[in-house]
Amino acid sequence: MCHAQGIIKGIGYIWHRLQGKRYLQISPQAQIGYGLYIAHNGPVIINETAVIGDNCNLSQFTTIGANEGQAATIGDNVYVGPSVCIVEDVKIGSNVTIGAGSVVTKDIPENATAVGNYAKVINYNHPGRYIKNKWCHKN
Repeated sequence: MCHAQGIIKGIGYIWHRLQGKRYLQISPQAQIGYGLYIAHNGPVIINETAVIGDNCNLSQFTTIGANEGQAATIGDNVYVGPSVCIVEDVKIGSNVTIGAGSVVTKDIPENATAVGNYAKVINYNHPGRYIKNKWCHKN
């Protein structure tokens, strides 16, 4: 290996280590309710136009994004499995479970479990069952 390649490799290693500390990209403009839980330190990306309700669980490698305009609006008590992409202006109802590896491009109604690429509702049997230790409103 020549000297220049060694320097470039060293710079690349340092850059990789610095970038590796960026596990969460959550815009301060995003509207996020109480009780947000992010599993395994991310990485998680949340677009500035996203709206997320109370008690939302986001697993690792979750992206809530938009290429143009508004990102998703997500209800209360929603579990998002690992490696899920929620794309563009979709509405996800409350008490929803989204399975691992799903790509959500269309609305998901309340009390549903959705999986797949592209995500489809598979049942209404156990919605939001993975939401534990919920934040509760004190009136």
